[in-house]
Amino acid sequence: MKYQFYENLPAQAKLIREKVFVEEQGFENEFDKRDSACLHLVVFKDDKAVGCARMFDDHGQMTLGRIAVLKEARHLHIGSFILQTLELKAKELGYHEVVLSAQLRASDFYRKNGYIAYGDEYLDEHCPHVQMKKEIA
Repeated sequence: MKYQFYENLPAQAKLIREKVFVEEQGFENEFDKRDSACLHLVVFKDDKAVGCARMFDDHGQMTLGRIAVLKEARHLHIGSFILQTLELKAKELGYHEVVLSAQLRASDFYRKNGYIAYGDEYLDEHCPHVQMKKEIA
């Protein structure tokens, strides 16, 4: 698998996020002003963009988000590859911990990748979420 980091939201990531979060899951507020201040990741399988994510510093904490994999590629462990790639980049940038806001239905996936839930559950649009974190140093 290949991957590329971008300083601006690339068209491939926008398309993946539209398919996964807007069309499949029904989110309406997928794109925000934070996109312009993020480092964006796109993962390619056979030269086709199949997954994406973003990362940004939020008051000294590295926050991961908008982690999405196209439906037809979900059996390829691309989600775990994305997390590992983001964690390595965060380490490279000097962070010792990463945090993310997980959809509750995906929290087991993050747990299997070493993340720990903290705080209360909350709704983001219509969907229950929980904060999760992982030590990376």
